Amino acid sequence: MNNNLIITIGRECGSGGRQIGQKLAERLGIKCYDKELLSMAAKESGLAEELFKTHDEKPTNSFLYSLVMDTYSMGGYSASAYMDMPLNHKIFLAQFDSIKKLADRESCVIVGRCADYALADYPNVVSVFIRGDDSDKIRHLAAKHNISENSAKDIMIKTDKRRSSYYNYYSNKRWGSSKSYDLCLNSSVVGYDGAVNIIEEFAKQKQAYIKHMQEKYNSEKR
Repeated sequence: MNNNLIITIGRECGSGGRQIGQKLAERLGIKCYDKELLSMAAKESGLAEELFKTHDEKPTNSFLYSLVMDTYSMGGYSASAYMDMPLNHKIFLAQFDSIKKLADRESCVIVGRCADYALADYPNVVSVFIRGDDSDKIRHLAAKHNISENSAKDIMIKTDKRRSSYYNYYSNKRWGSSKSYDLCLNSSVVGYDGAVNIIEEFAKQKQAYIKHMQEKYNSEKR
């Protein structure tokens, strides 16, 4: 385990989570990974990148899921078990592995894709969820895609439903629940820059507290 700082960001559609992640990464002098993870996982796994784009943050209903994840949690999977996996499980595990390798390699911001779940055992991870008021999210999406507010609302609802289903399916937590993250923020209340400031300060406080507790533990062992 290393001391790399990893900030994971879950987000509601239209809340500005990706923009906040990019601003935060720029502030901290590190990289922000979003769809870049798809290319990375494709390269490292040997699977076609187009497959990752097709299955990106989309759930499945395969009965093999429990067996797959139980096998993975026990320290790996056999070649035969891997070959029997549904394609979307292979893609999920490829991203899972790439996220871990990335966290081992460098400090960074990771947007979406159950990164907080993949890195649950990493002490220097700050998990954040960004939400927003529906009216603000709809206006943001309408302006971004040059569409009507009704169309923007439809995109928002469908995207959040897909992200929620994916997160709830592949993790042992609930998407958007305060219990699932270190920090939950409403970008409609604090703005994008305000969210960046809060996350940066929260990360500093968490790192300081972890260091303090480690020093306290070490002194008690002596």
